[in-house]
Amino acid sequence: MLRRSLALLAALAASTLLGTAAMAQGKALRIGVEGAYPPFSEIGADGKLKGFEIELAQALCKQMQRQCELVQQEFDALIPALQARKIDAIVASLSITEERRKAIAFSDKYYSSPQRFFGKAGAKLDTTPAGMKGKRIGVQSATIHERFISAVYKDSVITRYATQDQIYLDLKTGRLDASFADVVAVEFGFLKTPAGQGMGFHGPLFDDSKWFGEGVGVGLRKAEAATLGKAFNAAIAELRRNGGYQAIAGRYFSFDIYGR
Repeated sequence: MLRRSLALLAALAASTLLGTAAMAQGKALRIGVEGAYPPFSEIGADGKLKGFEIELAQALCKQMQRQCELVQQEFDALIPALQARKIDAIVASLSITEERRKAIAFSDKYYSSPQRFFGKAGAKLDTTPAGMKGKRIGVQSATIHERFISAVYKDSVITRYATQDQIYLDLKTGRLDASFADVVAVEFGFLKTPAGQGMGFHGPLFDDSKWFGEGVGVGLRKAEAATLGKAFNAAIAELRRNGGYQAIAGRYFSFDIYGR
């Protein structure tokens, strides 16, 4: 039994070393993206990925002098894909939370945004847990929003969706009373588009780090935090220093998306 355990440990160590060596040799990084979260990541009319995070991922790769392949995945499949070594990093509005840190590592943050309820503009929703009792709330699966709503709004009727776009459709058709999501994604990806007409925000902003983390960072395997993570941190810092980050952000936002 001891011999078998030692052999297993040796195999795991060899696998980690091989993965690190492959990266050092310049193997293309596979970066997981969602592709259904405008304006951060979406599929354009030409069938190609576009958005703030798509451009940022490409700029980070260029700064690190690495070839990268963008791999589109549904949001709730990204962390499992990272752990299964199907991708090497995640650039998909992944909030840096203590809960996620139990499973993966993160780079430094590259943007931050508060959260808020939204629904039909004239609904006058009371967004307290008591006020939302019995109300139908839509949230995206595997997100900080699902975790918060599931824990705090237990008397609401919660429906989980694979993408935020699906939530927007059900709000428009009246299948939901409200949703809870990232303010920037909702405002620029929905409310300011023709599809978002007649919709609006409700209630206060939410930004408690206990629930919503410390900003958004690149998701990484823990074993590569000191190598690939360090490279991403240096690239983020340099893009912030040389103005590359601000140039990309300026094409999507009229304010500082990086935050405090």
